Amino acid sequence: MIAPVLPTYARAPVAFEKGEGPWLFDGTGERYLDFGAGIAVCALGHAHPRLVAALEGQARRLWHTSNLYGIPGQQELAERLVEASFADTVFFTNSGLEAMECAIKMARKYHSHNGNPERWRIVTFEGAFHGRSLATIAAAGQEKLVKGFGPMPEGFDHVPFGDHDALRAAIGDETAAILIEPVQGEGGIRPVPYQCLRGLRALCDEHGILLIHDEIQCGMGRTGKLFAHEWAETGAPDILASAKGIGGGFPLGACLATERAASGMTAGSHGSTYGGNPLAMAVGNAVMAELTAPGFMDHVVEMAGLLRQRLAELADTYPDLIEEVRGEGLMLGIRVRGEGTNGALVNAARERRLLLVPAGDNVVRILPPLVIEAEHVNRAVDTLGDALSSLRASASVAAK
Repeated sequence: MIAPVLPTYARAPVAFEKGEGPWLFDGTGERYLDFGAGIAVCALGHAHPRLVAALEGQARRLWHTSNLYGIPGQQELAERLVEASFADTVFFTNSGLEAMECAIKMARKYHSHNGNPERWRIVTFEGAFHGRSLATIAAAGQEKLVKGFGPMPEGFDHVPFGDHDALRAAIGDETAAILIEPVQGEGGIRPVPYQCLRGLRALCDEHGILLIHDEIQCGMGRTGKLFAHEWAETGAPDILASAKGIGGGFPLGACLATERAASGMTAGSHGSTYGGNPLAMAVGNAVMAELTAPGFMDHVVEMAGLLRQRLAELADTYPDLIEEVRGEGLMLGIRVRGEGTNGALVNAARERRLLLVPAGDNVVRILPPLVIEAEHVNRAVDTLGDALSSLRASASVAAK
């Protein structure tokens, strides 16, 4: 008999009833250190006072009106995002998936609007993850995502990650855009080198095509800047999809764009019933106020440096288990040796009350709330070391 909740998730055997800062509490009151942050969503931790106050205050006034009418919070949040980024305009959604759909449509519409409707294909990269609609799984192209769902929507050309020659060869007369994650998340915490982000910008300009960044996981302060591409300085995109951290746990996404890239998106060309409703905007504005507060990003960079250092020490201690530590800011990954070891390490850490997230390429993702302190970093790494020690011991026993 099928479960009342559609069984599409392989859930861990734990459920949480309360959160506070970087901590989660199960039904028995047992405390877990959350270094997954809801897969990079809870940027300010759990039950952040400013977010709670924003949500409660708005809930007493107005929840929803639809986009048939003006929503003052949208104007406020859009102005904040525009002021802090490359963008000139913003479309609000409920999720990263919807932000990506908007980005794909916008890129195609740009070329059609400017007299080139034949330019509709988008170049993407192997190992990418952009969501789970038919269009976004087609964009990623991974067999595990597309298998069993029939013919995929056309228009996506996949190239190997980091293969510059293949990328150039994939650009043709029908190419509308290049789509990339500045740091691949699901693909195994694989950062794109800064010089390559700059090169992508130049390549798009050379061919008259648009550059789309998926910063759903790596954006909103996760790397120590509001958006990850900012580290490259001159690698800004034309269109960017944001979500996860932008709502701090409330469903919210955004598609940011330059005026030029959005030129085809006129009244009626796109829409959303819930996107950018008053509840979401109240929380989003509170998140942005925190992320842009003086010293916030400095703290992220400081904690990221400490975490990276402590993980490097673990790699030195467990070279038989850890192949590489990689990533940017507080979006780090440990690539472990032995197929499936990443899942075993996530389980061992959870048994010791530390929450981590598995990823592709045999990587364990470390995605703590951006508000962690040194004591949390040290506790997490010590616990992770204990989990690695248990795996080493188990491997030794198995070898005998």
